[in-house]
Amino acid sequence: MKYKNPILQFDFSDPDAIRVGEDFYMVASSFNYVPGIPLLHSKNLVEWELINYVVPSLPQEFDEVLHGEGLWAPSIRYHDSWYYCIIPDPDRGIFVTKTQNPYGDWEPMWCVIEGKGIIDPCPIWTDGKCYMAVGFAKSRCDFNSSIGVYEVSTDLKKQISNSYKIVYDGHDNNPTIEGPKFNYRNGYYYIMCPAGSVKGGWQVALRSRSIYGPYESKVVLMQNGTKINGPHQGALIDLDDNDNWAFIHFQDMWAYGRIVHLESVCWFNDWPICGQAGDLLLAGAPVSEADYPINLKTDYKIELNDDFKDNKLSLLWQTQANRKPSWFDFDEGLILNCVNTKELDLHLIPQLLTQKVPALEFNTTSLVELQNLKNNDAVGFTMMGSKYSYLQIEKKNDKLWLSLYEGSFNEHDECILKEEYHDNRIIFGLKARNEAIYDLRYQYTVNGREMGNSYLATAGRWIGATFGLYAKGNGGYAKVKYFNTTKFK
Repeated sequence: MKYKNPILQFDFSDPDAIRVGEDFYMVASSFNYVPGIPLLHSKNLVEWELINYVVPSLPQEFDEVLHGEGLWAPSIRYHDSWYYCIIPDPDRGIFVTKTQNPYGDWEPMWCVIEGKGIIDPCPIWTDGKCYMAVGFAKSRCDFNSSIGVYEVSTDLKKQISNSYKIVYDGHDNNPTIEGPKFNYRNGYYYIMCPAGSVKGGWQVALRSRSIYGPYESKVVLMQNGTKINGPHQGALIDLDDNDNWAFIHFQDMWAYGRIVHLESVCWFNDWPICGQAGDLLLAGAPVSEADYPINLKTDYKIELNDDFKDNKLSLLWQTQANRKPSWFDFDEGLILNCVNTKELDLHLIPQLLTQKVPALEFNTTSLVELQNLKNNDAVGFTMMGSKYSYLQIEKKNDKLWLSLYEGSFNEHDECILKEEYHDNRIIFGLKARNEAIYDLRYQYTVNGREMGNSYLATAGRWIGATFGLYAKGNGGYAKVKYFNTTKFK
């Protein structure tokens, strides 16, 4: 059986994955979005289902929208019957949560290492002790391009060493090295790390016989003339107990986000060469297709349509800030309550409900009933990014008005088109098409009619574009009957 890359055309940024028995679990960054740290499950590393989120809410300051802050690149590990997720907040430190049931609730996060600028943690248990590899964010602590190691308690509750020890300095050969992931094989400790830049970097393997080094380095995956830019930051995964391995990594596709690829691994002189291995002395190259790493086909997928019949949101939905119960309800559809958000521009509205871009090309439609809007209420549909636009229905003086707005993270929203609307329901629509390799162009529709000009989507802060719905205003509500997406490629 053959699979094609990417295995996930979704923005699951900074993926890490593990095998537990015959199951694979993957986590990804979520930044300021809530719930945080998506958790996916697979039987073969190719087909995935979204099963849970690790973190239900963020600290109180995230009641407001703080783009790009929050929960950065996590790791997931299994030890002594517990699943651990280790999560960095670049402004606060390294946090941990655990569970014995990945489908259920995870324990409240606790801080194991306090500090600003410490990111990308990953533990390893060895010889009765536990060590944590970390990277560093120059935006927070004035340096980067280095990998550090702490000793922590085996239950990940407290820091043992006074500080980190720098075990690798990448300034000369692997600048911006970060994202360390610990593995152990054949007497070597391995730290897999991305280096270079997010969009144009490469994957490095570090190895040593000792946890604190010295570490040798080798580039094991790079673009190598393919269309897959920056193939790095991910997980080296054992497929079984017979020394078969695979590597998952992301590719930054601008507005599409950081999508997920799967590579085979060939061990050569105890180095993990990832992807297409031509000359084994050199780095591998990402592949467009390959054989399934495990000879098993499943029907796992991420369901794109939501009709709200179970009186809950599908797992695809996230908000830009901590959720409040007053925002949503259910009654034969999703009730979007028109809560007062003062005069905030759309990118600062916490109750904006969004999903990740799910495909290179897709159509989305959403039927919204309007008869329960009050004066000064509004409901809308958006493609959000650092530059964004949105359709909005607003009730003013007992009349409905349909408007098209444009905005950005640096400017106030501006209305560029407005017309009276004469129906008590509306079908918001979006046609999204791929231009060139990385460009996503979209066109709004209203009841099937194109509205305004088309736009190029833009990425957000460390994430791809998102799209979704919101309501704001004076205490009325809109009812969403469905939100359906069809993928084309």
